[in-house]
Amino acid sequence: MSLNKAMLIGRLGRDPETKYTPSGKAVATFSVATDEGKDKDGKKKTEWHKVVAWEKLAEICQQYLRKGSLVFIEGRLTTRKYKSKSGEDRTSTEIVCSTMRMLGDKPAEMPVAAAKANGAAVNITDEDIPF
Repeated sequence: MSLNKAMLIGRLGRDPETKYTPSGKAVATFSVATDEGKDKDGKKKTEWHKVVAWEKLAEICQQYLRKGSLVFIEGRLTTRKYKSKSGEDRTSTEIVCSTMRMLGDKPAEMPVAAAKANGAAVNITDEDIPF
């Protein structure tokens, strides 16, 4: 028996970046920072985690998450190998996200704030939020 599960609570380091595979599947990538307290010198120790979300979850992340958003991420760890632009072999460990929960701000506040910035009037109800 084995278990591959990762759970994080942290803040996004950048806005999600969404691309589409040739078959049309959405894939969003973003980074999440977690703090582990302070080291022996009194400096805050921050770990950065790469997160990948697929399909509908990727589209939700793109629509609602922004740099600085506080989120709960649950998924599995995966490591992939690739070649850098200079031809060197590299590895990347990522969390393939299966669950994302926004913490802190209410989900409806983010689209309203974006719409208000564009001068539009928006009425969003709980039924409009896809999760």
